[in-house]
Amino acid sequence: MLRLGALRVRSLPLRGSPGRPSSAGLREGQESPPSAPEWKDRAETVIIGGGCVGVSLAYHLAKAGMKDVVLLEKSELTAGSTWHAAGLTTYFHPGINLKKIHYDSIKLYERLEEETGQAVGFHQPGSIRLATTPVRVDEFKYQMTRTNWHATEQYMIGPEKIHEMFPLLNMNKILAGLYNPGDGHIDPYSLTMALAAGARKYGALLKYPAPVTSLKPRSDGAWDVETPQGSVRANRIVNAAGFWAREVGKMIGLEHPLIPVQHQYVVTSTIPEVKALKRELPVLRDLEGSYYLRQERDGLLFGPYESQEKMKLQASWVDHGVPPGFGKELFESDLDRITDHLEAAMEMIPVLKKADIINIVNGPITYSPDILPMVGPHQGVRNYWVAIGFGYGIIHAGGVGKYLSDWILHGEPPFDLIELDPNRYGKWTTAQYTEAKARESYGFNNIVGYPKEERFAGRPTQRVSGLYKILESKCSMGFHAGWEQPHWFYRPGQDTQYRPSFRRTNWFEPVGSEYKQVMQRVGVIDLSPFGKFNIKGQDSIRLLDHLFANAIPKVGFTNISHMLTPKGRVYAELTVSHQSPGEFLLITGSGSELHDLRWIEEAAVRGGYDVEIQNITDELGVLGVAGPFARTVLQKLTSEDLNDDVFKFLQTKSLKVSGIPVTAIRISYTGELGWELYHRREDSSALYECIMNAGQQEGIDNFGTYALNALRLEKAFRAWGSEMNCDTNPLEAGLEYFIKLNKVVGNTTSGSYSYSIQKSLAFAYVPVELSGVGQQVEVELLGKNYPATIIQEPLVLTEPARTRLQRDGRKTKT
Repeated sequence: MLRLGALRVRSLPLRGSPGRPSSAGLREGQESPPSAPEWKDRAETVIIGGGCVGVSLAYHLAKAGMKDVVLLEKSELTAGSTWHAAGLTTYFHPGINLKKIHYDSIKLYERLEEETGQAVGFHQPGSIRLATTPVRVDEFKYQMTRTNWHATEQYMIGPEKIHEMFPLLNMNKILAGLYNPGDGHIDPYSLTMALAAGARKYGALLKYPAPVTSLKPRSDGAWDVETPQGSVRANRIVNAAGFWAREVGKMIGLEHPLIPVQHQYVVTSTIPEVKALKRELPVLRDLEGSYYLRQERDGLLFGPYESQEKMKLQASWVDHGVPPGFGKELFESDLDRITDHLEAAMEMIPVLKKADIINIVNGPITYSPDILPMVGPHQGVRNYWVAIGFGYGIIHAGGVGKYLSDWILHGEPPFDLIELDPNRYGKWTTAQYTEAKARESYGFNNIVGYPKEERFAGRPTQRVSGLYKILESKCSMGFHAGWEQPHWFYRPGQDTQYRPSFRRTNWFEPVGSEYKQVMQRVGVIDLSPFGKFNIKGQDSIRLLDHLFANAIPKVGFTNISHMLTPKGRVYAELTVSHQSPGEFLLITGSGSELHDLRWIEEAAVRGGYDVEIQNITDELGVLGVAGPFARTVLQKLTSEDLNDDVFKFLQTKSLKVSGIPVTAIRISYTGELGWELYHRREDSSALYECIMNAGQQEGIDNFGTYALNALRLEKAFRAWGSEMNCDTNPLEAGLEYFIKLNKVVGNTTSGSYSYSIQKSLAFAYVPVELSGVGQQVEVELLGKNYPATIIQEPLVLTEPARTRLQRDGRKTKT
C-alpha cells in the first residue's frame, strides 16, 4: 500500500496491462474485426490510422456519399491514444472557430447511438471551470463576450450556484465559475466502435491489422499505398496515425513536428459521499490547480496537467521511433510527478482525502508545439492530408471528421481554421523546438489566456532577421511563424517586462509614442517575416488572373489582390507586384506563408500552367519606412527620384539605397507615406544602419507591429484572419474596391486604441440596418456594455488620399 497523506493507492496497472477505464465500464481484450470484403485495390481516399479521429473521417466521408473509402489500421481500432483517453467532452474553447468543432462533435455523439445501434456511454452532466483569482474572473468575462458568436450555452455562475451543483467542494477560495451545460464525458472505446459501425454501414472498408509499409506518389497525383495484405491505389491519403504519424510522414520525406507526452490520471474506488448523490456531478476544472475531475461510477477520476519541469515527454520516440508493437500499452505510473496537483485537489474536494486509488493510467498523447492539432492538406506534397497531433482527440474527433470530409468533398474548408493548418510549421521547426514548445504547452494547459499572449520556450529559431541582434535589447519581440519581430520598443525608464492583461498594459504608452512617431516624423519597422514568393514563366499572367479577384497590375506596379474559394470566400490576401514582364513578387502575412503557397501550387498543377514558383521568404529581408519625412530620409540615400509624380503610390522599382540593391514598393500598411524595401537578408543590418543615420535630423526612430495595428485600424485597412477569411465573402468584408465584380446583433473582429481621437476603435460585423453612420450601439467588454458609435470610415485618411485632397484644395480628414 502506497501512502500519500491520507490518500491510499490500492493497486497499480503494470506496463502493458490491457485494463482500461471507461465511462461505460471497463472493457478488456481485443475487438474481433467483423466480416468485410477482403481487399480493395482502388480507393478514392485511404485513411491511415484507426483511432477515433481516423474512424470519424471514414464515417463522415462514407455517409456523405464518397465511394471507396478505405481505412488501414496497423493493429486494432482504438490502439494508440484513443483507448486510454479520459473521454472529456466540452463545448468550451477559447478560440472562436474551434468551438464549432466541439459543437459538431457533441451533436454527433448525442445521436450516434440511435443511428448505429452501438452504445457510446455518453454522459452530459455539464462542466464548471473554477475561478479562484480575480484575473481568472476577468478571463471568464472575456470569454463570455466571445460566447455569443455561437449557439452553445455558457454562463458565468456564482459560488452559491457552484456549490449547489457540486456540493463536495470546499468553497473558501471560489469566486466564480464558467458553466457549460451539455458538457460531459464519453467512453472512447464505445465511441470509436459506434463510428466504425456507421462507417461500415455507409460503405467504408476498415481493414486491420494492415500496417502501411510504403507510400509511393504517382505522377498523376495518386498514391500507391502498400501493406502486407496488398497495395491500394488512392486518389488521396490522410495521415491520422496518432503517435505513429511521424513514421508515416517520414515515408514521404516529411518531419511532422509531433512528440508524445505522458499523461496521467487516477481513478478512485467508491466514495460514499459520491454514491449518495442523487445526480451525476458536473465535470470540474480547477484551473489554478491545473487538473480536471469527473465522476466515474461512484468514485472520481482525477487528471492533472503537470508543470513543464515535472512532466515527461517520450522524446526517445522522436529520436528512435515508436517501439514496434506498442499499441495498447501504458507507461509506469509516477505519483511523485502529480503530488502538488493531488494536494490541490484534496483541498478543493476534501472527500478525496479518504479515497482509495484503484487505477492509474499513464499513456502517450501526441502534442504539436502549440498544443493544437494539424488538420488539412499539406504543402509541397500533392493529395496528402493530415489529421494529427490531437492532445484532445475525443472532443475533436467528431467535428474534425466532418470538417475534413466537407473540405475534401467540396474543395474548400467549410469555415476558417488556419490555427490548425499543418502548414503553420516549416523547416525551421526542429525537433528541439518541438520538444521545448510541447513541454511548455502541456505545462501551460490551464494558465490564463490573455489577448496578445506570447510564449517564449524554444525561441529564437533559426528564423531571425538581419536586425535581430541589433533590436533584441530594445524591444519586446513577438513570435510570427518562427520569426522574431518587434511588437513594441522600450523607452528610458519604462517597464520592459512582458505583462499581458485584459486591461491596459505596460505597452500602452510606448505604442502611443510609436504611433506619433509615424504620424508626425518617420519610423522604421522590420517586416522580414512576410511570406514572399517569386512567380514567373510563360503562363504566369494566366495563373494569377485565374487565382486573383483583382486585375493583374501593369509592369512596375503593385496592387492588393484576394484569392477566393469556389464559393467566393476570402482564402487569402496578398500584394502582387509586376516586376518585369511575366515576373511577379507576391507578398503575404507571416502566418499565411505556406497556407497561401499550397493554394497557389495546387492551382498551378491542376490547371497545367507552365510557371516557376519559388518561396523566397527566408532569402529576403524587408524594412518598412513610413511617415511624413520618409521620402526626405530615403532621398538622401538614392539617386532614384522619389518625388510623388515620378514614384507614384503602388509603384515598384529596383534601385539602390546607399549602394545596397533593393526592390522598393511605395506602399505602407500604416496608410502614411512610405516604402517597403525588399533586399537580401544578409544586407538588413547595413541597410538599417544607413537609414537610421540618414534620418537623424528628421528624428527617425523604430516602431513595432502594435503601433502598425493601431495605424491600420484608423485607416480602415482590413486584416486577413480578422476581418476577412474563409468565413466571409469580400463584399461582407468591405473589399468592393479590390473586387471586380442571431443572439447578439454582431461581433467585433479587431480592436485597438485610436491615438488620434483618444478613444477605443474596433471593426465589427453588424446587420445592414444598424450600419449607418451615427448609429448608436453597445460593445460588451469584460461583462460590461459600453456605448459606441458607427463612424464613417476611415477615421484617418491615408497619405495618398490626403495628398489628392490637398491638391484639389479640399480639407483633409483626420
